[in-house]
Amino acid sequence: MRAAYVTEPDADDPVGAIRVADLDTPAPPPGWVSVDVRAGALNMHDIWTLRGAGRRPPGGPHVIGSDAAGVAGGRDVIVYPVLPTEPNGRTVTHAILLPDAGHGVLAERIAVPADHLVPKPANLGWDEAASLPTAWLTAYRMLFTKTAVAPGQIVLVQGAGGGVATAAIGLAAAAGATVIVTSRSPQKRERALALGAAVALDSGERTPELADIVIETVGPATFEHSMRSTRAGGAIVVCGGTSGFTASLDLPRLFAREVAVHGSTMGTLDELRALVEFVETHDVRPAVDSTVDLADIHAQAERMLAGTAFGKLCVSLT
Repeated sequence: MRAAYVTEPDADDPVGAIRVADLDTPAPPPGWVSVDVRAGALNMHDIWTLRGAGRRPPGGPHVIGSDAAGVAGGRDVIVYPVLPTEPNGRTVTHAILLPDAGHGVLAERIAVPADHLVPKPANLGWDEAASLPTAWLTAYRMLFTKTAVAPGQIVLVQGAGGGVATAAIGLAAAAGATVIVTSRSPQKRERALALGAAVALDSGERTPELADIVIETVGPATFEHSMRSTRAGGAIVVCGGTSGFTASLDLPRLFAREVAVHGSTMGTLDELRALVEFVETHDVRPAVDSTVDLADIHAQAERMLAGTAFGKLCVSLT
């Protein structure tokens, strides 16, 4: 089977660490099933893996990727990419991603736990469906579990263009919220408006209204603006830091406005099921920047590192 994998990570050249070649097809362990993958998508987690950060089983090669959609037992499915960490099988959000345990999904055939399959939404293509399990699930949890977004609320999305940011725009708008986005790129601001944002601002620009919820994926470059832009009693939800991992915190504004700051990572299997139902009910379609053959995955990784993509960077395995 064709697969994208890493044998020797390279902190200085993560893209060069990607290999695409034939590997042995994995045999499913007891309780697992085979999935013929039709499409997958890249995430920053894959870049960190290629750099050698995080956990990785000894030896190799290790297939990368946590986003996949395909066919299992004649059913069109999406793969839930988180492994349970407790003996009773209850999935928790800080659990191990499939690729971190040696079960990456950017391959023509993969083995996954049988209960980690969710029916593919009929309204989505393969690349759109493969966009849901990581970035879209993360955005769903941030909006619906951590903060319970409601119609009429103001949602500020920092750094429009990334997978989580574009997901948050589409989900919040479909939920009836008014979405404000920020980006340094005029092109990305224009595309965010087409996704459903009501207002698109340059990074750091004053918002016309204070936000009930701020979706924060950028980190130190935007965090001060996020604090200034949150209403009294509002919330900032943080799922990453593309500009770094240490941000200053305006404590007087934090306690005077009683702003809540939540950390959020991925989501549960039940949340993925709820996300799929929401996407189908509201006919929300993930923004896909581009889809290439698996052999061209290096180009997608380059776009991710450059920060030029708008939406998900997908690969086809058909």
